[in-house]
Amino acid sequence: MESTRLGRTELQVSRIAFGTWQVSGEWGSYDADQAQRAIRHALDLGVNFFDTAQAYGFGQAEEVLANALRGELDRDRDSVVIATKGGINPGGERPRDSSREWLRKGVESSLKAMKIDHIDLYQIHWPDTDTPFEDTAGYLQEMVDEGKIRHVGVSNFDQDQMAAFDRRRPVETLQPPYHLFRRHIEDGVLPYVREHDIGTLVYSPLGSGLLTGTMTEDTTFEDSDWRSQASAFQGEKFRRNLEVVERLKSFAADKGCEVSQLAIAWVLAQDGIDVAIVGARSDRNIERSLAAVDVPLSADDLAEIERITADGVQVSGASPEGVA
Repeated sequence: MESTRLGRTELQVSRIAFGTWQVSGEWGSYDADQAQRAIRHALDLGVNFFDTAQAYGFGQAEEVLANALRGELDRDRDSVVIATKGGINPGGERPRDSSREWLRKGVESSLKAMKIDHIDLYQIHWPDTDTPFEDTAGYLQEMVDEGKIRHVGVSNFDQDQMAAFDRRRPVETLQPPYHLFRRHIEDGVLPYVREHDIGTLVYSPLGSGLLTGTMTEDTTFEDSDWRSQASAFQGEKFRRNLEVVERLKSFAADKGCEVSQLAIAWVLAQDGIDVAIVGARSDRNIERSLAAVDVPLSADDLAEIERITADGVQVSGASPEGVA
């Protein structure tokens, strides 16, 4: 597995990270034992970077991850890099909460859920505009000083919000959504992270399933799956993007890979992107995703992908306040 230095941190991480949103209960039912086997398989294949969040089932995903990695976490803690997120309270009166009290409570909750004594990378899950970003940065620095967290990042922030955070302490990493049908970070965010050497780990490189090549217009989702309410998976927008995926499938086949691998490889080929986060509930799926690291894309390939996706519709996703 190819690795990289994550921005201005000293962390050396695999270019594909294993994400755990899919074991939060927000993507329908799942088999916890099977999910843990997928995590173990990713580790065996060279993945050392694992991303989770307090809000993914309020500790549920963190526990699944830690149970799968228990041996490494207890025996050789530095062999794996654990990233988690806090600062939101979905369903609460204040869905985004980066106050000192809530962040500290979140860090302690994550440490307890995973039975570890420090978090390698702690990220603010969504920007809380009711708390000055400089204050949030200071609260996190307090916990860095205490040894509870080692590195600080943000998720879903724009460049102005990162700049405000930076006035108190450096933003070391950013976790934004990014895929062929969601490219808004290209205008301001990516230039900012490149200029400031901010490590960028993107989520949803497969468009929450849109770019797997397994969906049709008749695809449905369980009521507990957030996609059942999302406009990206309904109507004309869904139909048009599926047509684009079919054309991408043909292009991928000519290159000897699957469309999902092509989509991940495209993300990793973009300037300023260090890591793509992928989730899986089975050994087979994580193997397929990891193979994307070995898919070469030339300048001509990237230009052809741009041409094919020009007819696509840009989409949004879930937020703490609801589903777009």
